[in-house]
Amino acid sequence: MSTSNSWHLEGSYFEACNCETACPCVWFNPPSEGDCKLLVAWHIDKGRSEGVTLDGLNVVLACYAPGHMKEGNWQAALYLDERADSAQSDALVRIFSGQSGGHPAVLAGFVGQVLGVKHVPMTYEALGKERRLLMSDLAEVSIRAIDGIAGGEATIANPSLCVVPSHPSVVAKSESYRYRDYGFDWEFSGRNGYFSPFVYHP
Repeated sequence: MSTSNSWHLEGSYFEACNCETACPCVWFNPPSEGDCKLLVAWHIDKGRSEGVTLDGLNVVLACYAPGHMKEGNWQAALYLDERADSAQSDALVRIFSGQSGGHPAVLAGFVGQVLGVKHVPMTYEALGKERRLLMSDLAEVSIRAIDGIAGGEATIANPSLCVVPSHPSVVAKSESYRYRDYGFDWEFSGRNGYFSPFVYHP
């Protein structure tokens, strides 16, 4: 695997899946529904790779794990912001496929099959306690944070498995979740969500 020391991303992210809240997979426990139907969205506030600026771009990953997530065999589809030019797209693919090292490489190690990479129009919104994604006609997801016992956000820090290790994850529930592509047809609500800032680097 080739790695590079000249990339850095920071911004915000959220995820939603079909598990009960809070998703037990982060502790390497079995998914509450027997499998995991996961969608992750990132908005890059500031990003550079090999001199290529990635500010303002969005990336989405859809994953299906047929059983215990720790066992791998995930099927994954990567979606890139249609506004990304060829150099930006190449950089994003290298990073989010794990080729450039860092935490994305840890996640990529669980993937057994890459279903494809597509450029699509997407809108990422961070509105207070809510996070929303609209991705062409393929996905529409909205989650809202759960209030903690003392008010404010309920969070999980330093779990065994996570999309973002750099920040605690705010626990949320989905208000809507729809994804249709690669033969998958997922639609549910009231299930797990997480969101936080993120920082990735080699």
